[in-house]
Amino acid sequence: MALMFQRIARNYAKNGYYPTDSVTIERILNTLRPCKEGVMRVIDTCSGEGTALAECKHYLGFDSVEAFAVEYDRERATQSKKLLDRCIQGDFQDTVITPRSFGLLWLNPPYGDLVTDKAQSGTQSETKGKKRLEKVFFQQSIRLLQYGGVLVLIVPHYSLDRELRKWIAAGFEQVRVFLSPEQTFKQAIVLGIRKRTNAHDEKSRQVLSDLEQFCESDHKPEIPDVWKDDIYTVPANIQQEIRFNATTIDTVQLAEEINKYPCLWDQFELHFKQGQGRQRRPLMALSDWHLALALAAGEVSGVVQSNDGLKTYVIKGDTFKDKKHHVEIKEESKGEFSEVTSSIDVFVPTIKALDFTENSPTFGQILTIK
Repeated sequence: MALMFQRIARNYAKNGYYPTDSVTIERILNTLRPCKEGVMRVIDTCSGEGTALAECKHYLGFDSVEAFAVEYDRERATQSKKLLDRCIQGDFQDTVITPRSFGLLWLNPPYGDLVTDKAQSGTQSETKGKKRLEKVFFQQSIRLLQYGGVLVLIVPHYSLDRELRKWIAAGFEQVRVFLSPEQTFKQAIVLGIRKRTNAHDEKSRQVLSDLEQFCESDHKPEIPDVWKDDIYTVPANIQQEIRFNATTIDTVQLAEEINKYPCLWDQFELHFKQGQGRQRRPLMALSDWHLALALAAGEVSGVVQSNDGLKTYVIKGDTFKDKKHHVEIKEESKGEFSEVTSSIDVFVPTIKALDFTENSPTFGQILTIK
C-alpha cells in the first residue's frame, strides 16, 4: 500500500529530520478507522516529504479526507505539496491556523534539546525536565486538534520525561504507548484521544501511571503488526471554514500564488461590481433641475441628440469646487471706510460636450455647458 515516495524516502537525520519508516506507518494505520459520515481533516505540522500523512489520507479514504501540512525545508515542502491538499512552506510558529479544526494530528517533530541562555545554568528542575523541540512542537500543535480527535505522536522514548507525560495525561484519554518496530532513532509511538484538560481525575492519574511504567520498563512493548485493541476513530471536522496561512511569505512562494491566482480575476465581480444592482424607474418624471444635477454628478453620460435630431453630442457631467468672493464696504466712526472681502466655497456643476454633428462649425470641439 506504500506510495512511491515512501519507497525512496531518505531514512536519515538532517536538520532534525527523522522520517517515519513504512513499517511503522502501516502498523499505526492499523489502529485507525474513518468516521462513517462527513469529511475528515488531518494535519502534520512537521510533514517532511508528506509521505506519512499521504498514506493516512489514502488509508482513511482519499475522497473523504483533507490533508494539511507545514514543513520548514523547501525541498521537502515541495514534495508535500504534490501529495497533500494544502501545505505551508515555512516556520510553524509563523502560521495562523484555526484551533480545534482537525480530527487527527500526526506529529513527528524535530528531535533535540532547545538551547537557551539557561540551558547550562543547572537551574532546570526535574519536574519540568529539559527544554526540547519535541515538547515545544507538542504544546503548539495539540491546540489544532479538536476534542475527540486522534493524536499520533512519534518521539524518542527518552524524551518522554515527567513533564511531557503530565501534559499527555492531562489532555488525552485512551492513551497507549509502544516502541516503533524500527529503532534506528529509538522512537516511541503515543496514541490518544484529546479531551478537555484535567490533570486530577482518576483517568488522568491512571494514564500518567501507565506512561511512567512504560518509560521505566526495561522491556517496552512494540506496536503489534496485527491490532486487536480498540480502534481509534477519526472524527469528521466540526468547523466548515478554517484559516490556514503563513504570516510571512518569500518571493518564490509569492510567485507561485500569483501564477495560481493571476490578478484575482476570479473575484472581479466581488471587488469591482458592488455598486451595480437592478435599475428602477423613478417614481415621477425628472425635472430639468434633476437632469442637470444628474449630468453634473456624472451619473448621466453618453451620446445625446437634440429634439430635432440635427445635433449630436457626447456628454459627460462633472462638478468642481470654486470660491465665491463678496466685497463689502463698511463705514466706520469718524467718517472712515473699511473694505471686507469674504470667500465661500461653492460647487459648480459643469457639463462637457463633444460636438459630433456633421458639418458643424464646432465639430470635434469640446464645449462647456455651465
